[in-house]
Amino acid sequence: MRGSSNQSRRHFLRATGITLALPALESVRGESLVSEVATRVSPNAPAKRLFCVGANLGYYRPAFYPTATGRDYEMSEHLQHLADHRGDFTVFSGLDHRAGNGHNNWDNFLCGPKIGSISLDQVAAEQIAPLTRIPSFQLCAGGRGSQKLSYNRQGVPLPLIERPSVIYKQLFSSADDRKRTDYLLRSGQSALDTVLDEAKRLQKNASVSDKDKLDEYFTSLREMEQRMSRQREHLKKPQQKVDYQLPPYDPISPGLMLEAEELMYDLVALAFQTDATRIASMFLAGLGQVFTIDGETLRAGYHALSHHGNDPEMIRDLIRVEAEHLKSLNRFLIQLKTKTDAEGKPLLDSTIVLFGTGMGDANRHSNNNLPTLVAGGGFKHGQHIATDKQANNAHRMGDLHLTLLHQLGLETASFAEADRPMAI
Repeated sequence: MRGSSNQSRRHFLRATGITLALPALESVRGESLVSEVATRVSPNAPAKRLFCVGANLGYYRPAFYPTATGRDYEMSEHLQHLADHRGDFTVFSGLDHRAGNGHNNWDNFLCGPKIGSISLDQVAAEQIAPLTRIPSFQLCAGGRGSQKLSYNRQGVPLPLIERPSVIYKQLFSSADDRKRTDYLLRSGQSALDTVLDEAKRLQKNASVSDKDKLDEYFTSLREMEQRMSRQREHLKKPQQKVDYQLPPYDPISPGLMLEAEELMYDLVALAFQTDATRIASMFLAGLGQVFTIDGETLRAGYHALSHHGNDPEMIRDLIRVEAEHLKSLNRFLIQLKTKTDAEGKPLLDSTIVLFGTGMGDANRHSNNNLPTLVAGGGFKHGQHIATDKQANNAHRMGDLHLTLLHQLGLETASFAEADRPMAI
């Protein structure tokens, strides 16, 4: 292999014919990066599942945060919509990633101060994926926008799925679909054999640098082969039946965001109930859509409302939109309480729901003091935990994320430049 390393890399990909066949395959960054988040799943972990929900435009903090801390706080305007679950969630104030401000820094939501670092959900997915058919879902409602939600270990943002019908088909494929999927997986495994043979041939005459690149690529190919083998094993299991029917259309236009949001929550609940996956994330977009709520059309689009300039009427309408997000979360928590796992226990007991945002105050494009709520997962909930950012050794958002990983049984020492788990 001649020329620069990048040129050799591109030549290798073209020569083996997999540029289009395996677009998601990327070289790993070496054992040092892997060891930074080296984890193993504890079989006795209190939590088995993780669902992360992030709102693009944040939440109006005076309506979100209680004025008092501890367990005897009075429910805020937004939290009133979750009143029936008071003992099932904890609200956090004062946490952030110690990162920059602005819409572009929303992408810190799940990955910490360095955008492009592996995100919280994907750290969990790496370890938990072998237990399920689908490693993880990345969903969105109201349009994809420019924000990124989930990143893999190579720093690649994972695509967001906005059509509920696509999710449903992945969860509940027909017999013919399953046969076709099995055929494609078998064909893909044959293609991998061809790629490996060609790579081994090229390795004989490769430079030291290119041999290192090939070794990294072999690792990616082996990981792909393992995932394909797991998928084929899951295809052999009986198809689960559910009494759920999608509407005849996909509500993908921004104006139908609230309808799409409810459908996505329904599908995540079904995915967890059937154990098709245990990891999911959802992006709640905030564009220029003008909502009509309870028969009343709001005076401005969602994004414009978030830049309210302290206008009371704009704030009132913004709170009405945000309240719809809380109402959808309420319905989802009800589902997790009524649906059960394989042991007959409510799903909420072993499912962590992280509900928050990467935007602290959209009116000022401030990314500090991020409104955050954690429900379920076996924690001792029912309180408001406030962090004073100015205090010595104050907790940051990464500490909370690390706490969630530990609750999932993932024994990692640090995450997102944080290494101090929180007591919940």
